[in-house]
Amino acid sequence: MVTQVLLHPTYFPSIAQFHLILNNPCVLEVSDNYQKQTLRNRAYIYGANGKQALNLPIKHVGGDTGRQLFKDVKVENNFPWQRLHWKSLETAYRTSPYFEYYEDDLVRIFEKPYTYLLDVNIDTIETILACLLVNINFDKTSTYEAQPEAMKDYRYLSSAKKEVDVTMEPYHQIFSDKHGFIKNLSVLDLLFHEGPNTLDYLNNVSIGTINL
Repeated sequence: MVTQVLLHPTYFPSIAQFHLILNNPCVLEVSDNYQKQTLRNRAYIYGANGKQALNLPIKHVGGDTGRQLFKDVKVENNFPWQRLHWKSLETAYRTSPYFEYYEDDLVRIFEKPYTYLLDVNIDTIETILACLLVNINFDKTSTYEAQPEAMKDYRYLSSAKKEVDVTMEPYHQIFSDKHGFIKNLSVLDLLFHEGPNTLDYLNNVSIGTINL
């Protein structure tokens, strides 16, 4: 029996997460409390100055405890995050080999109205899968388990603070002559540089343990 993996649906997931999405039956964690400083509302791209964060603003309405369920977290649309994120992607990747090839599919995310962060994140995953011509159906959690027994827990990959041990071959990045190869960015970076080769590349990624 193939073991399922448990992942947080993050904003334009990392290369490591997409490796798991493509190579394992995945369950998306949608039943836990929202945590700050994670990739749930952040993606890392390669800009002219190196590693660059795209931060998606959210409404903080956790009440007295400061907690709220991830699936209830709303996007702060009073801040023009969609326009700014798309401009950042254009600035970073307009001259990359495959930006123009995929931009019509991707720009829809930055034009569509959203209320919930979870909807944004799932749309980013499904859009990347569509770009790769892959159709995958996900299960979602119905309850929260701190230590799931029936699944392999990769929720730690959503951490934005802890370094994950990921082995991947360098691929050409347009700013690598300035800052070198930066691994495990958002899968967008890989897609824009490698295009149709993205699937083969993702199959060869290897994930180790998190460095606490």
